Amino acid sequence: MKKLIECVPNFSEGRDMDVINRIVAAIGSVDGVSVLNVDPGAATNRTVVTFIGEPEAVTEAAFRGVAKAQELIDMRRHTGEHPRIGATDVLPLVPVSGVTMEEAAGLARGLAERVGNELGIPVYCYENAAYEEKRCNLASCRAGEYEGLEKKLADPSWRPDYGPSEYNESVARSGASVIGARDFLLAVNFNLNTTSTRRANAIAFDVREKGRPKREGGSPVGKKILDAEGNVVMLPGTLKGTKAIGWYIEEYGIAQVSMNIVDMNATPLHVAYEEVCRKAEARGVRVTGCEVVGLLPRKVLIDAGKYYLKLQKRSTGVSEEELVKIAVRSMSLSDLAPFKPEERVIEYLIADKSPKLVDMSCKAFAIETASESPAPGGGSVSAYMGALGAALATMVANLSSHKAGWDDRWEYFSDMADKGAAVMNELLSLVDEDTAAFNRIMDVFAMPKETDEEKQARREALERATLYATEVPLRTMKTAVRAFEVIEAMIKDGNPNSVSDAGVGALAVRAAVQGAFLNVKINATGLKDRETANGLVGEATIIAAEADKREEELLEMVGDKIKC
Repeated sequence: MKKLIECVPNFSEGRDMDVINRIVAAIGSVDGVSVLNVDPGAATNRTVVTFIGEPEAVTEAAFRGVAKAQELIDMRRHTGEHPRIGATDVLPLVPVSGVTMEEAAGLARGLAERVGNELGIPVYCYENAAYEEKRCNLASCRAGEYEGLEKKLADPSWRPDYGPSEYNESVARSGASVIGARDFLLAVNFNLNTTSTRRANAIAFDVREKGRPKREGGSPVGKKILDAEGNVVMLPGTLKGTKAIGWYIEEYGIAQVSMNIVDMNATPLHVAYEEVCRKAEARGVRVTGCEVVGLLPRKVLIDAGKYYLKLQKRSTGVSEEELVKIAVRSMSLSDLAPFKPEERVIEYLIADKSPKLVDMSCKAFAIETASESPAPGGGSVSAYMGALGAALATMVANLSSHKAGWDDRWEYFSDMADKGAAVMNELLSLVDEDTAAFNRIMDVFAMPKETDEEKQARREALERATLYATEVPLRTMKTAVRAFEVIEAMIKDGNPNSVSDAGVGALAVRAAVQGAFLNVKINATGLKDRETANGLVGEATIIAAEADKREEELLEMVGDKIKC
């Protein structure tokens, strides 16, 4: 698994595009780093930059961004709606793949040390990189903001983890920075049909996990109630893992509830949206939409799309594109500006952009298969046949879910559609995977073979590539047979007008399994490790026999349903 780290620094400049562009250029100057998103805000006077890459490249790019921000931003002249403590206000590292949180925390501490030592910026380490509990929370590290920094540095309990602790001219210009490692954080603003900051704040306090101070008599202006130790007693809000405040955005002429969702498992975006809507309505306010700041994971939109379909008692076994569209519409993500998933979803931005077989039209795929090139071949075609078989089963499930008079059974058919769609999507990925496996073998033949060492390296590479080329069609077989469950259910319980479609699905899946079986056998002949080869072929033989049996049973069931 490739090691990937995401970095999301927040710079205290959202109006001067020349300054912003120069900071982004410094970040992008590091090889191996991809800048995914730049999100400036004029009212907050703050820009969120999102970039990704391997750990060493990301930490170097982050350092260059901090250095350039120190050069270009003078905090003595900065004003904005958002809390901030320095030119580079907060800089989190987020592990994406192949990197543990512990490793990310170590990288954050190393970066913090370098920023403190080389740039002379006071740095506090937060979240998973924090050295003490009270510094885990960003709000605690940023308390007092830039204007209170001189007093903060003078407090021995808030001595920076790295960098100077004295308030000198350089620190007065740059402020401090908060650097750490955390899980993915979703920043979102809920747009309100009011200009009242007080009402926006009230809604924020209603929902945020911290809640609001408990007051005598339950009055909003009553005296705060303290516990035995003198701490303010808080009335918690309704949404776990969230932080929120209310503010007025002059740029749009509206108030917003600005929220950070720090635990999306506890509070998914759609749950937060619905709860803010409820609390706003209780105060006579309407949520007109929401604005995602920066990027978000694909899962956020997929889960939201399924949630809103379920509210409508409709099948969730639809395409990913449709789920995303439903999520965007349902939460009015395009209320203030067009929301373009291809530019805002992390997985879409880092996806391999090279041409894929599955992106071709049916005609183009057939023509490509018929060409002189040996790939795509039988393995890719088998995976595609299996995908079509699963697609037919999914279609019947979706039709059945929406059939008039069957409303009480929609959830059963929706679950079946989800299963069918999962099989279909996995098989579609194997269409290109099979061709990639073939290309790996071709690449081995281009390796040098002059010396004994080169010959040995070539032999070992060929064995690895051949093993992979054998395992891929075996995966196709294992995946395709999972579609039989959905096909059988649709023959038995699905829309009777579509039983023939389910039967064709059974034929396609069986053909996919047998076609992939041929590829397992022919590729296994090239393996030097005969024990492994025989094991793979033996496993594939059992699956192929089961597929034959299942197809025969299912076609017999279809025949019983269709009486001429």
